[in-house]
Amino acid sequence: MPDQASRGHGESHFVVLPDHEAALAVARRLCAPGFRSLQHASGRPWLAGRWRDDEIVAAAAGDARLAVIGWCPVSVAELERAAAGLRDLTHLDELARRLPGSFHLVASLGGRCRVQGTASGLRLVFHRRIGEVVVAADRADLLAQDSPVDERGLVVRLLFPTPHPLLERTMWRDVECVPPGSALLVDGGRARLTRWWRDPEPVRGIAESVPLIRDALATAVDVRTRAGGTVACDLSGGLDSTSITFLAARSDARIVASTWPALDPVDEDVAWARRAAAHLPMVEHVVWPAERIPLVYENLLGIDDPMDEPTIGMMDRQRLLEDLKGLAEKGSRVRLTGIGGDHVAWCSEAHYHPLLRRRPLFAIRQLRAYRALFDWPLKPMISALADSRSYGAWLADEAERLRAPRDPNVIGTLGWGTGPRLFDWVTPEAQALARDTLLDAAATAEPLGRNRGEHGDLEPILSCSRIIRQWEQMSARAGLPIQSPFLDDRVIEACLSVRPEERVTPWRYKPVLTEAMRGIVPDECLARTNKAQAALEASAGLRRHRGDLLELWESSKLADLGLVDRRRLTELALRPDTPELRTGILYSTIGCEVWLRSLDKGAEHAVAG
Repeated sequence: MPDQASRGHGESHFVVLPDHEAALAVARRLCAPGFRSLQHASGRPWLAGRWRDDEIVAAAAGDARLAVIGWCPVSVAELERAAAGLRDLTHLDELARRLPGSFHLVASLGGRCRVQGTASGLRLVFHRRIGEVVVAADRADLLAQDSPVDERGLVVRLLFPTPHPLLERTMWRDVECVPPGSALLVDGGRARLTRWWRDPEPVRGIAESVPLIRDALATAVDVRTRAGGTVACDLSGGLDSTSITFLAARSDARIVASTWPALDPVDEDVAWARRAAAHLPMVEHVVWPAERIPLVYENLLGIDDPMDEPTIGMMDRQRLLEDLKGLAEKGSRVRLTGIGGDHVAWCSEAHYHPLLRRRPLFAIRQLRAYRALFDWPLKPMISALADSRSYGAWLADEAERLRAPRDPNVIGTLGWGTGPRLFDWVTPEAQALARDTLLDAAATAEPLGRNRGEHGDLEPILSCSRIIRQWEQMSARAGLPIQSPFLDDRVIEACLSVRPEERVTPWRYKPVLTEAMRGIVPDECLARTNKAQAALEASAGLRRHRGDLLELWESSKLADLGLVDRRRLTELALRPDTPELRTGILYSTIGCEVWLRSLDKGAEHAVAG
């Protein structure tokens, strides 16, 4: 494996070293020229990496050291007080649960270290034993020197979707991921995990929750706008992006809002975006020319971003970068998105599984409405509601159904989730490896929440955050970082504390967000109850870039590893209008292929099964 520290990450990144004499040699090995560093009280290196001055707040008191890296309004004085009162690293739980924003929290106390990211999974922590010490980092590839690619980690990402907890498996055999919501404690060569975050009990009504959600989201936006300057907002016309734009417009920053037109003539995004912009005369609203629209699948062969895991976000990378280019030219210093609103302002209909047992008459009435709304077939709906399997049992059963036809949507909607599937171009050898990996995980897997509804709330947040994490890194390398305030932990907590029967209902669209934004967003802009799907951009992209897809598969690294059938994928590339391709079934495979290609060109990549 090539030296990952030399791969040219343009965004901020860091490694955390324990207070141990053996860490000095590790620091020389991991830290590239130009790395900045902070020291333990002993003078040995503690935190090393690349960051801008406005991306870190650090403080020291006695033998305690604290650093907050990312977007957080904490002051040096506040961190100094926290450091002065620190007697045990576990006491940082309260600070971690109190601070707004999106950030890593890193601590050193008496030479012992604590490292944590966000509960959303947007900021992750990885660790690896190197020689006598355990080292942590915010990127897996920073720790991957001399470590072979883990074939199991690659295969499970060919699944669509990849179920919990398999995304916690890194792409390298010797590198481990800290589960979101947990912190890593390191004492020299010893490491353990401690849980600092739990999803809140959903016990509040909407009326009680509205001011909490409004304040949490307003604070999240303020974290990004408080420095002033020019701030860009993605204004798609949907409820989520519109809410972020109106909140940003209340700040002292100059706001530039951008909208992409759609190829679909019945798409309503531009009309809704213009309607919102009409209420914001101080906001510059830019509608990009239709001829500039990058299509899905564009420039797949040109992607060379250093990534520490595959992502289906590669499909829209060019659209992201094209938007950033125009906004950077207008002087923007950060771009805010409404991504995550779908995941936190709504909730899983799977909550009606436990509700049916607690409040049967209410649940039956709601479920009848859902069935009419979504055309759920009755027999599969009843089957899903009657299912009482544990999460581990469901995962084990799905391991035996990787080639089975997809279940009706209602099965996944009311159950533990959509069952993972492998497509017909994935080889039998890869299927066997995926099955064994799923069965291994199922033996100990626990759901993310207390029931399948809470699990169904959290898993999409974690899956979305893995994609947006890569987008944030890509955008930072491009010179204009993106931020998604809906995915801040404090916003997630405020939304998930609402009783599910009031958060998800067949009668209203995103009621908690609509009520939280009333008085901030005009009522006519709160009235939208649909969103664009960008299906034409995907189908047109398949046709326009089928030559790139052909080249991708003809020289496929996945095929070289024996994981996919090159001939079958080539056949699909030659038939871009195949109906099955309209559902994005190629995305996970393309994500894995592009990731393999993103590794240093010409390097030999050892693979361990």
